[in-house]
Parts: sequence; structure tokens; C-alpha cells
Amino acid sequence: MTEQHMVIDDSYTGHVSPGSAPQRRTVPGATITKMSVGPMDNNVYLIVCSATGKSILVDAANEAQRVNQLIDEHAPSLELIVTTHQHGDHWLALADVAAATKAPTAAHSLDAGALPVRPDRLLEDGDSLDIGNVTFAVIHLAGHTPGSVALAFAEKGGGRTHLFTGDSLFPGGVGKTADADAFTSLLSDVEAKLFDRFGDDTIVYPGHGKDTTLGVERPQLAEWQARGW
Repeated sequence: MTEQHMVIDDSYTGHVSPGSAPQRRTVPGATITKMSVGPMDNNVYLIVCSATGKSILVDAANEAQRVNQLIDEHAPSLELIVTTHQHGDHWLALADVAAATKAPTAAHSLDAGALPVRPDRLLEDGDSLDIGNVTFAVIHLAGHTPGSVALAFAEKGGGRTHLFTGDSLFPGGVGKTADADAFTSLLSDVEAKLFDRFGDDTIVYPGHGKDTTLGVERPQLAEWQARGW
């Protein structure tokens, strides 16, 4: 039996669920495909440079067969697989996807030891990742885990920023933390490195659930601080 091609929904809303068709957003210089996998509704993101076809995968979270099919059919020139942090629901498919694609992997040095695949590249705050003509900024956000990272790129021509935050920032708050010190660290990093750096039109792509923007979330920062989570 011939395997059916994966259908991509180009009417992007940012709302996907396990088993639903991946959604693709086209922006100047790139496409962003979002797919939900696994029982924890993890988001997998595939960003492809429009000029070169080179691509990057953010979180090979689960359902390796679906992730590999997405890559094979829609981004055969995969340059890098980035794991945003060490929690298992974000890397359950990593070993299989890395083996199938032969693509190098990357993660922050503080979370690398917990991953099933030793990263080929250790990420640090301030690093840049060039994928074709698209440049991603690596942003270290300590608190959800010691080595959580976000990735940011700006549209060609200086347009909006697109920000992939793993489990560090969601609609309505920062990610879960183990104690008050970790919460303080995470909120401080999110404020200084995200809200103070990028504009309100910046689109946030979290590790689970719907997208948001920094403009929608910014008025809630004081509330997050006061409630402590």
C-alpha cells in the first residue's frame, strides 16, 4: 500500500491538535509549519527558508513517523534539529528523527546531558543559527529547566519577529517552575530577554497549545509577578 501524502493546511490559525493536519504560515523569507504530536499536545515546528529550501526543526517531540514524513515531503534539506529543553515530552522522537534525517542536533549545554542523543552543537545565549538566509537568535531562559532556550527570527526586510519559546512562555504566563527561585529566574529572563527586546507584534509559538503575541501578554506581567507562577 502506498503511503498517503501528508496534507498541510495553509489556512494558518495556530490552533492544532493531535492528529490534525499540520498548519503552515508563509511569511517574508520563510514558511513555518506547526504540528501537534503525542498525548501531551506537543508542538513541533518546521521552519523553511523560502530562498534556499534549507530548514530547521524545533522539538522532535513525539510521533517520529509523522515528523519524518513532514520533513521528507516538505523540507528534505533539514540543517538542524533543536531541542528547546530537557523534558522528555519534547524529545521522545529525537533519536529516530535524527537517525532518519542524518541532521545534526543542538541543545543548551545545561540540558544536553538529559537528552537521548548527544547534541552535535551546544547552544549558548547570544548564539546565531544560520539556516539558509534565515538567522535565528538563541536566547537562554533559565527557570523551567536550567538550559531552556528560545529561538527568534525576523522576517525578511525587517518585519515581525517569530519567537519559539518551548515551555518558557505561553499565553497567560511563563512555564511551570519547581520553586520560587526558579520562577523569579524565569520571569526575569522572559522580561529582560523577550519583552524588553522585541516589539508587541512578535508572534510567540509555545511548546504546547495556541500561539500568542508579546503585545497580548505584556499587560499581564505584573499579574504574573504578583501571583508567583
